[in-house]
Amino acid sequence: MWKVVLRIALGIVLPAALVSGCSGIAYPLEHYEALYTKVQPVTPAPDPAMLAHLDAARVNHGRYLVEIAGCGGCHTDGALVGEPNQARLLAGSHLGIAYTNPFRDTFPGVAYPANLTPDPKTGLGNRTDAQIAAAIRSGAGASGGWHLIAMSWPLYQNMTDDDVNAIVQYLRSIPAIEHQVPARVAPGTRASASYVYFGVYRSGPAVGAH
Repeated sequence: MWKVVLRIALGIVLPAALVSGCSGIAYPLEHYEALYTKVQPVTPAPDPAMLAHLDAARVNHGRYLVEIAGCGGCHTDGALVGEPNQARLLAGSHLGIAYTNPFRDTFPGVAYPANLTPDPKTGLGNRTDAQIAAAIRSGAGASGGWHLIAMSWPLYQNMTDDDVNAIVQYLRSIPAIEHQVPARVAPGTRASASYVYFGVYRSGPAVGAH
């Protein structure tokens, strides 16, 4: 018996030889480009005008949490390919993340990381603190539905109230940037903007045997 686990995480793919070791099996990622970035975009400094109305210590703690959580890696244009747009830090990304199996769906479902700045039109400006906290902890969208499919919220669901509140206050403090990211693409629909794959897919005799 054999089992192979194929991991595709943020555009990082397994070597061709590992997948196509048996003759007659085509390499399924022939048309994909592997991405390897060591760039961590910096988090934007708080707007002094906003900081005057907030708890500076809490805001700074929130900035620290956002940086170590790597939020900018997805939520900044260009960050996943190693060229983050310094003028749009945390303002969302036009490079989406596919959330369905690349070998099952010709056109996968794709989510585009949201604008996290307090812009009222394209960002979090009209969200309540509770809505932002729910997005961090459970992936809940603005209406309370489960819309943030590609976000790794399970890693954050046990954050303390103080930590979540610090992140919310930090996101309130940064400069608002009007930047509309593409709408989420449903599975079976061709995406108009680029994307990477995120997830772990298992292969082997056990798969499809049910």
